[in-house]
Amino acid sequence: MDHPPTPPPVPALAWEAAAHFCPAGRVTALAPLGRGNVHETFLATAAGADRRRFVLQRLNLSVFPRPEVVLANLRAVSGHLRHQARQAACGRPELAVPELLPGADGRDSWPGPDGSLWRALSYIPGTRTPLVLEGPDHAREMGWALGRFHLLLGDLDPAALGDPLPGFHCTPAYLKAYDALRAGRTLPSTPEARYAARCIEARRGAAGVLEAARRRGELPVRLIHGDPKVDNILLDKSSGRAVGLVDLDTVMPALLLYDLGDALRSAGNPLGEETRDWEQVRFAPEVAAAFLHGYREGAPGLLTSRERVCVYPALRLIAWELGVRFFADYLAGSVYFRSTDPEHNLRRALVQFRLTESIEAQARELQALIRDTLA
Repeated sequence: MDHPPTPPPVPALAWEAAAHFCPAGRVTALAPLGRGNVHETFLATAAGADRRRFVLQRLNLSVFPRPEVVLANLRAVSGHLRHQARQAACGRPELAVPELLPGADGRDSWPGPDGSLWRALSYIPGTRTPLVLEGPDHAREMGWALGRFHLLLGDLDPAALGDPLPGFHCTPAYLKAYDALRAGRTLPSTPEARYAARCIEARRGAAGVLEAARRRGELPVRLIHGDPKVDNILLDKSSGRAVGLVDLDTVMPALLLYDLGDALRSAGNPLGEETRDWEQVRFAPEVAAAFLHGYREGAPGLLTSRERVCVYPALRLIAWELGVRFFADYLAGSVYFRSTDPEHNLRRALVQFRLTESIEAQARELQALIRDTLA
């Protein structure tokens, strides 16, 4: 009988950081939380009658070299959403997002003695974040949450936020970085690596489709979540309805199509991006339909006609882009995405490339579905 792997021990520095954010008491429990690819995340429990819980994170400063921008954006967005959601009359509870908590010195970050940076976030109880989609109803809730998020941020000036990751979702830049990695480097001689390389070469001509439309002024720059995958949407444990979003580090001025493409490619893959059975990966159009219905409900009339036309190209592009990023990180030795073994990011890349092929094989059906659902 297989047993779940034993979680790694919690570092002593994490206990020190947690204590900083619990000045009125003491932390009695600290355990790894979630499955994030970037930060180290823990759930802390404080002593006391209410056993208050909060989320503790060690920020990955290699990925986010400007943490002050990440923190400032989170303050601005969480405050704006809190105000806007309370003014909204949508017949549902307000959209919840994590908020920064002050430490013993009143600041919302703590520099560790080893050069690390830690923060504490409010914990949203009674919720769960499934790793893979659980069906069309889940997809609709996911679409509603993302649409509501976009709508509520619609009157926050994009220029008021900094860019935490310059070049994020700029597909031509990722392709250029991949080409630089390949220069003078011998590709691993496995069928999987050769397949991944072929998938990249066959589609490089479409890498700039969204960026070119943005430069021509066809697509407006708005505020996006940046990483709206399945397990960043909070579901109420009792009702199954979406109640919030987490992981707001990539909120930035960009194209809504980046979020739509990313959310659709994540929701539309029933096997999830961590599956080892990558050859069986397929895109599920019925899930896409449910997601888009939910998005339209959450953000009625938000998308322009040009944005609606570009949803399919965005879906295809973002799935492929993520494959490029995973494969490049695999070749570089997994320096960006956290991994469990040397082949982990290669497997992730294969999943995205297979998903891209499935999306392309259903192009006409998906284009008609998107057009009819968002009309």
